[in-house]
Amino acid sequence: MSDNQTTVIELVVSTEHIGVRVDRFIAITLEDLSRQNVKKILKSGAVKINGFVCNNPKHKLSEGQNVRLDLPPYESVQINAETIPLNITYEDSDIIVVDKPAGLVTHPAPGHNTGTLVNALIAHAGAELSTISGVTRPGIVHRLDKDTSGLMVVAKNDFAHKRLAEQFAIHGTDGRMQRIYTALCWGEFDLPYGTVDVSLARSTSNRRKIKVVAVDKGRHAITHYRVVKKYLLSNRVSISMLRLQLETGRTHQIRVHMSSIGNPVLGDKIYGSGFNSSMKKLNEEFNHPTDFLNRQALHASTLNFEHPSTGQPLCFTSPIPRDMKDLINSLEEVTTTN
Repeated sequence: MSDNQTTVIELVVSTEHIGVRVDRFIAITLEDLSRQNVKKILKSGAVKINGFVCNNPKHKLSEGQNVRLDLPPYESVQINAETIPLNITYEDSDIIVVDKPAGLVTHPAPGHNTGTLVNALIAHAGAELSTISGVTRPGIVHRLDKDTSGLMVVAKNDFAHKRLAEQFAIHGTDGRMQRIYTALCWGEFDLPYGTVDVSLARSTSNRRKIKVVAVDKGRHAITHYRVVKKYLLSNRVSISMLRLQLETGRTHQIRVHMSSIGNPVLGDKIYGSGFNSSMKKLNEEFNHPTDFLNRQALHASTLNFEHPSTGQPLCFTSPIPRDMKDLINSLEEVTTTN
């Protein structure tokens, strides 16, 4: 909930986060906040645990504790241009297609007004960005999670924004838009392809987390997947590379859907925490920590849509980024030798 002065976020510590430092817990749960920003928020006295102010980022949490953040308003804050490298795949007078790296937040959020894709876009395009999404999200028609990499389309004017939003609203059911992701997920699949068709809604205990709910309790969500390759390691750890296509576009959709069928995205700190033992086995198999993938192995690899002005079909692809590629190469080596 929020008022005119602050944005209030309340989180409940679950079993999986017992003993976790409060700064890490907040950074993991609220993906739009970096660890550095979390420390600033703690230092300012804006975090309370069970009603008591907590300034210590190292404080370890117990199950059931209530963690409350009182964040300052950000809509009125001026979002400044910042010189952040942009990987631009395509640009014209209406749109910009960018290849977002993992670790880059899409737009400013409470407690995080700098270092985002929006700051970089303002530096690149200035006033030539749509205004429909508000002052903190100029040009933003859709978003990718902080630790998801890949293709995004940005609108440079309100006309383009509206036309693109129409395509996202029906998400390719008329054939105009196609969003395809590449992911590495835990486990094996009985069939080479499948569909996850379950409704999603925000968690009541953690408003930044999404959960599977009954059909009439949430928003309809459909994800189609196809197994591209599977890796079976000597210690019985299995990983599958998937090609996933969205039929709807809900928050955290792929991550929640894959977790719901027991195959969470590898490296997902929120929805894949139950596979920490598998990650440990994976590290043992490689004989070194998999530090080269410090995020979920999810990449928006294909983005096809109709140009908002000309109606021309546009098709864009993005190669698998270096960190995921390094992991895939390691899997190939280990699987081949076992």
